[in-house]
Amino acid sequence: MNYKDYYKIMGVDKTASQDEIKTSYRKLARKFHPDVSKEKNAETRFKDINEAYEVLRDKEKRAAYDELGSNWKAGQSGFTPPPSWQDQYHQGHRNTGEQGDFSDFFESLFGGGQRGGGQRGARGRQSTQGKDSNAKILIDLQDAYTGATRNFTLQDQVVNQHGRMQNKDRTLKVSIPKGIKPGQKIRLQKQGQAGTGGARNGDLYLEIGFNPNLLYVVEGADITTELTISPWQAALGEKVKVPTPSGPIDLTLPKLISSGSKMRLKGRGLPSKIAGDFFVKLKIVFPKSLSAEEETLYQSLKALATNDNENENVKQKVDA
Repeated sequence: MNYKDYYKIMGVDKTASQDEIKTSYRKLARKFHPDVSKEKNAETRFKDINEAYEVLRDKEKRAAYDELGSNWKAGQSGFTPPPSWQDQYHQGHRNTGEQGDFSDFFESLFGGGQRGGGQRGARGRQSTQGKDSNAKILIDLQDAYTGATRNFTLQDQVVNQHGRMQNKDRTLKVSIPKGIKPGQKIRLQKQGQAGTGGARNGDLYLEIGFNPNLLYVVEGADITTELTISPWQAALGEKVKVPTPSGPIDLTLPKLISSGSKMRLKGRGLPSKIAGDFFVKLKIVFPKSLSAEEETLYQSLKALATNDNENENVKQKVDA
């Protein structure tokens, strides 16, 4: 057989460490992988690189190669091994031939499935289904409330023409189902990592989060908003407008309601088989300033309240 200088093929010295060999292998394998390389001899170079790496990464094989050169494998070119050499250097590696197992090298570089887990495709390579991918996207509450279609730009890592990994933007049109909640996922079929040898791409799972919203707080399927009201609205009761994701609605306040009280609108939260509720938390806010007339009215109210308290105290003393 023709002598192959595995060190030269890998571009390393004979004294190279395992880390140096591994680094060189990944760089060269990405550069000459037939699926991404434009070099005319890419497939041949890729096989040589993988053949060299399969030997040099294994301490026993490497020692045998350093001692015996191309005849490192027993039985080649009339070489007769000494006793026990077969057991020392070759046991357990029967599948490593001169051409190497091309699909195994592909799996070791690009993270394919278990050995033998795929099917053979064109050019004898093993076909491996792409892995599923995960990403997180942020949507507006309004989109979850009504359903929508939105475009999202994600970043993928791809191998460029120089065999290096780089980020590449990808824009996807995503249908947001009505009633989806934070933490739930949307599955996009065949939008995950690419399969090899004609195998199916993996799926992409998009985890949903909500953009920050100053008006609403979402807990599960329930939505809460805070509504400021005036003291007289709290005292007398009144019909007020309440903002919701589907538009403003009318809400009638009961008389003498306290600040911090919650009013529940059943079924007006996020839509689903069991719709959430919409809660209105009331906050009484006093005006920053009073007109002379308003102050006079408050003084009159104070006087009335004082008389009522005095009468109540007298009544309690009489009852005692």
